[in-house]
Amino acid sequence: MVKILLIEDEKAVRALTKVKLKDQYEIMEAEDGFKAFDVLEHEKADLIIVDIMMPNMDGYEFVKELREMGDDTPIIMLTAMDTFAHKKKGYNLGIDEYLTKPIDYEELTWHIEAILRRYKINIDKEIVIGDFVISETGMSVTNEGNSIDLTETEFKLLYKLLSYPGVIFTKQQLMDDIWGYDCESDYSTIKVYINRLRKKLEGIDKFEIVSARGVGYKAEIK
Repeated sequence: MVKILLIEDEKAVRALTKVKLKDQYEIMEAEDGFKAFDVLEHEKADLIIVDIMMPNMDGYEFVKELREMGDDTPIIMLTAMDTFAHKKKGYNLGIDEYLTKPIDYEELTWHIEAILRRYKINIDKEIVIGDFVISETGMSVTNEGNSIDLTETEFKLLYKLLSYPGVIFTKQQLMDDIWGYDCESDYSTIKVYINRLRKKLEGIDKFEIVSARGVGYKAEIK
C-alpha cells in the first residue's frame, strides 16, 4: 500500500485526513517538520502532504531542507494561505502541487493519484495500462505481449499523450515538444501522425486518442 506522510500541526485535521484516506493509503503522521524528518529516518514515504504554518519548522523550511538533501519524494502543500506569492514560493522550493483548505478530499485523492502516476512514470520510464506497455527506456510498445512497431516520432507522440491521460495538448504544444521549436512543418503533420497511431493501435480498447476540436489531442483511459 502507498505510504503518505501527513505533516500537520492541527490534531483534528490530521485525524480527519487519516480517516478520509486510510482505506486507500497508509498514513504516517508528524506535527511539524522536525518530527517529519524523524519519521523519514525510519520509513520511506511515497508522497508527502505538508501544511505551511507549523511550529518549530514550517512547511517551507521542511521542503527546502528535504530538496537540498536530494530527496525528490512528491509533495503536496496543503494550506489556507492561497495568495500567488505563497504558491510561487512553494513551487520554487520544489513542491508538486498546492491545494488550499478547507480540504476537498475527493479532489485531494485525484491529485494524489495523478502525482503518483507521473512519479512512477518518471522512475520506471514506462507506462502500463493493463496488458499494454510502452517503455521509454527500450523505445518499445507491446500489447498482450505482442510488439507494435512505431517510428520514433510516433512513439514520442504516444508516450507524451499517455503520460498525462485526460490532459489536452494543443497542436502548438505537441509541435514544440515532439518536432521542436524550429520545425517548419505545420499542424497538418500532427494530424497525419495521429491517424497513423490510431491505425496501428486499432483494436486496442484500453485507451483512446481523442481530438479536441480546433484545439489539440488527448489520451483517455477507458
